Amino acid sequence: MTVALEPFKASHPLTMGVELELQLVNPTDFDLSASASDMLHLLERRKFPGDVKPEMTESMIEISTDPHARHADLLAQLLHIRDTLVAAGDRLNVALCGGGTHPFQRWFDQRIFAKPRFRKLSDLYGYLAKQFTVFGQHVHIGCASADEGLYLLHALNRYLPHFIALSASSPFFQGVDTLFDSARLNSVFAFPLSGRAPFLLKWSDFEHDYFTKMEKTGVVKSMKDFYWDIRPKPEYGTIELRVCDTPLTVERAAALAAYLQALCRMLLERNEAPPSEDDYLVYNYNRFQACRFGLDGTLIHPKTNKSLSLREDILATLRGLEPHAAALGSQAAFNELHQAVASEGSHASFLRRQYAEEGGVQGMVDAAVRAFRREGAI
Repeated sequence: MTVALEPFKASHPLTMGVELELQLVNPTDFDLSASASDMLHLLERRKFPGDVKPEMTESMIEISTDPHARHADLLAQLLHIRDTLVAAGDRLNVALCGGGTHPFQRWFDQRIFAKPRFRKLSDLYGYLAKQFTVFGQHVHIGCASADEGLYLLHALNRYLPHFIALSASSPFFQGVDTLFDSARLNSVFAFPLSGRAPFLLKWSDFEHDYFTKMEKTGVVKSMKDFYWDIRPKPEYGTIELRVCDTPLTVERAAALAAYLQALCRMLLERNEAPPSEDDYLVYNYNRFQACRFGLDGTLIHPKTNKSLSLREDILATLRGLEPHAAALGSQAAFNELHQAVASEGSHASFLRRQYAEEGGVQGMVDAAVRAFRREGAI
């Protein structure tokens, strides 16, 4: 049976919403804890200041905010959500933390959450489903129209490595340092419908020339079946950025959303050269550099083919976006990102320092738990 693509619902332009996949951790041995069902049951009994739902395995949950126009309001809701989760976790003796990967969990020990969609995905993808116990931040940006959404989706390709590097928090996997700042994305790339969206700038072309044909093949049934780095979400009237690791703090998560919001505001002025298919010639290379080296990576500018320091490119972009940050009320978010890039480093760097100081992966998870609770310096 043919399933039509949902109409793209116009939303308030440049509103932003955040989804965070969080780790559930045993506070004794700091391994993952299959506690999602208990956590969700407890949270159902009280009013939750956002939305919370299960994810692929029992050792993770996903929280999401309402749409917000201002960074301060988004951060306030994330802090409220964080405090609610921490209190619930304390009652269940379960800790929560960010980070794109758990550094030493064994994928084969994970349990698929008992939900029909997750069972179906497990049957389809086999062991990849359990290996998908990785944790990301998704950011939604409201779009006035579907065509505007597709324009932003492709115009952002040049800045995608910024978000990988700024959010990178998954240097360890299966007990070893991967030498990647973001090892999480390597797990995402294993899925056949990951990567980049097709270069189409008209929603009518996307709907009829691409989605309808893909749906007829039986490969996809909805936009949920695409694991693209950025994808349209017609039911929300947004585009969804999906490349970020879950940061260790909700403050960093809110700052990343504000950075994306300001970038979109700038891109909608259309003062930059429009996106083209040729921009994607260097896309995979730039994405790899950001995953492997983080802020120390090197980019190839898709329009000029010039080599750029990723760190310097982010700093220059932050400076250029200052008028937009001022108009949107995001100066505090930009200050946090500037400090991270110029001096503190990414959360991946923080985790490596903790590993060296604590002498093991358990101490690294303990530091991540304390960072999420805002009980430790980061």
